[in-house]
Amino acid sequence: MKRVTARRTYSYLGPAGTFTEAALDQVADARGQDRRAVHNVGEALADVLEGRSDAAMIAIENSIEGGVSTTQDALATLPGLRIVGEYLVPVNFVLVAPRGTALSHVQVIAAHPVAYAQCHGWLGTHLPTHSHVPAASNVASAIGMLDGSLPVQAAIAAPGVVKHLDVDVLAEGIGDNAQAVTRFVLVTRTTTAPAPTGADKTSLIVELPNDHPGSLLEMLEQFSTRGINLSLIQSRPIGDELGRYRFVIDADGHIEHERMADALLGIRRFSPRVVFLGSYPRADRQIVQYPERYSDEIFVEARDWLRAILSGEPEA
Repeated sequence: MKRVTARRTYSYLGPAGTFTEAALDQVADARGQDRRAVHNVGEALADVLEGRSDAAMIAIENSIEGGVSTTQDALATLPGLRIVGEYLVPVNFVLVAPRGTALSHVQVIAAHPVAYAQCHGWLGTHLPTHSHVPAASNVASAIGMLDGSLPVQAAIAAPGVVKHLDVDVLAEGIGDNAQAVTRFVLVTRTTTAPAPTGADKTSLIVELPNDHPGSLLEMLEQFSTRGINLSLIQSRPIGDELGRYRFVIDADGHIEHERMADALLGIRRFSPRVVFLGSYPRADRQIVQYPERYSDEIFVEARDWLRAILSGEPEA
């Protein structure tokens, strides 16, 4: 008898044609499965926590704009979530219009504010007298243009929009930075971390115990004294009073590595609140390098040495 495999559902920021959907396209396990388009990060994570979806793809960092604050704050405050993978999507934009529209006829443009900010150079050169109407998303700008809900002649959108909407592309590659990239993470309910690959990243959120000179240095030393590189450290206000911050951290390595586990124990002793977000393969698959003195074997040998002393064994 043929075994029937249960279908999985993945939430993503919709509608179809967004950069988030492009990130979801990279997930092998999501191909041929059900997709659920949502309106924002909060809805995507609620889908996961409440069981409507098995996983959600959300943007967490942009190479131009930095960390996505809504995502970081949600992950800090919603228990029961775990990052299991990351994906990189090049960010480039196209200018689209209804069929038959000429670039010379464009006076008003719809665009998501972040996309609009990344296209200032091209717009200033080619449409210096245009005006801007904000849209909820890159795809929403094109939909609003077509259905008449936005009083515009053109829209800035992701290239994937042409697969779903009947539009003309007036210009391609209109972003100011050709190297712009957005980092996405796949989030599930709390589960065990994927097995180490040697090219891994660990994400966590750490609160400082109190505001005193050197407190941030004390936190960072938990990683530096164990040979762990931090690829991201970003502060976010906790929100209960001025001067209180949490730190979003990406550290090179996996929780199953002795050096990382030891660092997290140090962080847990130091911080009143630590949120472990996950250990998962890096999107670039770059092998994590570290000095030999921080290898797992060195940590194991040191622990065995201490255990022998405590048990009264004679030194070799």
